[in-house]
Amino acid sequence: MTTGATLTAVGRPLARVDGPAKVTGSGRYAAEFTLPGTTYAALVGARTASGRVVGIDTSAAEDAGGVLAVLTHRNLPKIAAPPHLLPSLAGHAAPGESFFPLQSDVVHYFGQPVAMVIAESHERAQFAARQVHVEYERSASTTTLDEGRDQAYEPEAIFAGFIPARSVRGDVEAGFEAAAHRLDATYHFAANHHNPIEPSATTAVWDGDRLTLYDATQGIVASQSTVAALLGIPPSKVRVRASYVGGGFGCKAMIWPHVTLAAMAARHVRRPVKLALTREQMFTSCGHREEQEQRVELGATDDGRLTALRHHKLSLTSPFDEWAEPSLSIASQAYACPNYEGVYRLIRSNTMTPTFTRGPGETTGMYALECLMDELAHRIGIDPVQLRLRNHADADPNTGHPWSSDGAEECYRRGAARFDWQSRNPEPRSERDGNWLIGKGMATAGYPVFFPMQPQRARARLYADGSAVVQAGTQDFGTGSGTAMTQVAADGLGVSVENVRFEYGDTDLPNVAAAVGSAGAGMLSAAVHTAVTTLRDQMIEQAIADPDSPLHQADPAAVVARGGRMELRDEPGSGESYRDLMQRHFMTDMDALGSWQPPPPNVPYGLATFGAQFAEAVDPDLGVVRVRRMVGAFAPGRILNARTAHSQVMGGMLWGLGQALLEGSLVDTRDGRWANASLGEYLVPVNADAPDVDIEFVEVTDTVVNPLGVKGLGEVGMVGAAAAIANAVFHATGYRARELPIRIEHLL
Repeated sequence: MTTGATLTAVGRPLARVDGPAKVTGSGRYAAEFTLPGTTYAALVGARTASGRVVGIDTSAAEDAGGVLAVLTHRNLPKIAAPPHLLPSLAGHAAPGESFFPLQSDVVHYFGQPVAMVIAESHERAQFAARQVHVEYERSASTTTLDEGRDQAYEPEAIFAGFIPARSVRGDVEAGFEAAAHRLDATYHFAANHHNPIEPSATTAVWDGDRLTLYDATQGIVASQSTVAALLGIPPSKVRVRASYVGGGFGCKAMIWPHVTLAAMAARHVRRPVKLALTREQMFTSCGHREEQEQRVELGATDDGRLTALRHHKLSLTSPFDEWAEPSLSIASQAYACPNYEGVYRLIRSNTMTPTFTRGPGETTGMYALECLMDELAHRIGIDPVQLRLRNHADADPNTGHPWSSDGAEECYRRGAARFDWQSRNPEPRSERDGNWLIGKGMATAGYPVFFPMQPQRARARLYADGSAVVQAGTQDFGTGSGTAMTQVAADGLGVSVENVRFEYGDTDLPNVAAAVGSAGAGMLSAAVHTAVTTLRDQMIEQAIADPDSPLHQADPAAVVARGGRMELRDEPGSGESYRDLMQRHFMTDMDALGSWQPPPPNVPYGLATFGAQFAEAVDPDLGVVRVRRMVGAFAPGRILNARTAHSQVMGGMLWGLGQALLEGSLVDTRDGRWANASLGEYLVPVNADAPDVDIEFVEVTDTVVNPLGVKGLGEVGMVGAAAAIANAVFHATGYRARELPIRIEHLL
């Protein structure tokens, strides 16, 4: 924090400022905006994975009561330009895939929109959509890894071209030759889908040539830029509002076709249109974590020091994008291994483009690495925690740059102490509680620190009554950013949180990039902090220049703001209040725009958030795994709100439990559909599955990432959780889990 501010609100477990609106129902979500004349759209999804539409009979749908239009590739206008895939942090249009439906008769994946019905009510639209009859000319499809192995290839880059597909340091073969121990294992991961409480929805309304979208999104500016680009209109003609978003987890990070389709439908019928995806359509419309396979080879000395690491990933992508979640980044940085080779290979398949899913990439990459690290520890007879400490990287192994901040070793030690790790008997099947086998496992957690490419902006306004309003064009999708930014603003201005209101959820406000990849807290707090401290400094400068002020001609560096007053640092009660200064000058308000420029991509530091996960699993004779205890220690830099931070990490850890034991999307290869596309069949943890979760934050000082030293923690809570559980299952049963989710039949 810059000179002149004292931290009194930041870090406190302040209750959510938007809590009352959420629990009373006064907070409205995208599908709850019903404007005068609102109509309703329903999508018709393809029932084949590959082929062409050779016939569409819309007559029954058009004859259904209340139907205004049925749009297909035959009558929907063409988009202005093909989508260009860019991550939403890039600050430009961020379509989820470089394909837009309803532009031709070609079908690329099951569920791809082939028609859209607009009607007077939601029920009529859904009914009419079922009356649209589509005939297909079906062609051969690829929907699983096994079907496409002979088509695998190594691209030049993945992740929209941002990440090279091959990364090498040192001499891997020489590292293996020098190894006393060599381990080799292959891990398979089922596809995963996001299932936020609020399905994706968009309400679109035109006023002349100006478009307003009420969108369930993790990035209102990304929605604005994407829809503008696809419609061929200036972004200034598109306004996006998203005051309340019911969870995102990655599926609302990129902008999927339904958002633009809602705008096109509204333009066609000249009335507001509301398009809400069904739960089944959430499995075919918003991306997913791709089915993948990872092979990891480790070489190590007798005392456990790594000499070589080879990590190859094979995964499914869409027919039109070379997308793979970046699974190898933290896995390549977590340990001081001099020789490394990481390679991504892809299979083009009949699926939509995969996308961010919570803990994107690192959850799978670290699962594979951490399970094999546990296997190495068992083989050479060293404690798993000590093995990690022995191989801890004091600097980024890829570049040699020092970490901007670290904390990993402290996380290992403090997490182990909280878990009582030292009491663990290392022999598998050695601990029992009655008929239950008890297993204890651990794993490293880590996630990269990302920066947006463009400046992040916020506006602050101080009123003569001492209250303040801070504004930023961001959104809160359950993370508590509105609450945390209230705290940041209060400390920057030196006022109480009760005197601050944070306004967000509207692209008419100063723009901030999409809150993805744990980057939201860092970039947003930096913009807010810059705005409020700029405003505070303006007020201090005015007081110093005012002959009637007690602070006249004071040294600005000696003046601080606290309790709504500007006073000398060493003389509490000196100076004057903002209110006194403003009233003396007949001012009703004062404002300032703050702009924070993120560090450049070549900043000479390693950038990552680290942690350690511990889990206790039990396994009876029937092979049912129950996790009864989880402990996590994390070093995310400065904590903005202890309560919301705890909630974020706990949610990630419990999702890691789901990934380990429950979650997996299965494909029916006959037609390419997801066979379990509902919350009745796609299993997620419920309260009865939730163990005791103990979390500790190790605050580390970071002067590189942003003014407040906030590294972010939305993703890291999931990384390492599944591996810790799998390692606990091995300790309990002796079974090494090479496939996720771990099922009962694996253990019988």
